[in-house]
Amino acid sequence: MQAHAQPLPLASTRDQWLVGLALAALMIATRGQHFASVDALPSASWAVFFLAGALLRPMWALPAFFVLATALDLGSYAAGTISDWCLSPAYWALAFAYAALWLGGHVYRNLHVDDWRMVPRLALVLVATASVAYLLSKGGYWFFSGRYPEPTWQGFIARVPTYYPRSLGTLAGYAGIAFALRAAWRGATLRVRRVEEVVS
Repeated sequence: MQAHAQPLPLASTRDQWLVGLALAALMIATRGQHFASVDALPSASWAVFFLAGALLRPMWALPAFFVLATALDLGSYAAGTISDWCLSPAYWALAFAYAALWLGGHVYRNLHVDDWRMVPRLALVLVATASVAYLLSKGGYWFFSGRYPEPTWQGFIARVPTYYPRSLGTLAGYAGIAFALRAAWRGATLRVRRVEEVVS
């Protein structure tokens, strides 16, 4: 039987809040160096914005998560756990990068199906989204932060093989885990419903 597109946003308001809070907790635990950081895990910020676009209905989730990310960065800076190296005029390029990640998740939401065909679709969207986000965030920092006296395209491109694979891998890892958890939860829910139907 052919699978039909299955909308990703969860149906109930309660589930939406639970997913939103889980994503916020993931960002708090993995972003920067502050009281709640889990140093063993890479930052999940890119994945949080992508998953927010895919799983959450309200559009205000995008600015809300950006405010959270900024508050964490400013809090870490005020606490002295990070330097001002990243807090430059180019910091606001992150807003565009995060919007691209959110939009990528939103696009994937309409492509998702609940079978194996989701894997290549998800992979394609992740690569495209990560590429745009990398260009906006890292390119914005390279050219507009003022940290590099003579930024050139050659210099920027030379850094791509060093930093882009890690950014893509981290995004794909977190997204893959999230969708695997969603599939497991959905499967368990469907089994419970079948049992309830048989019993009733």
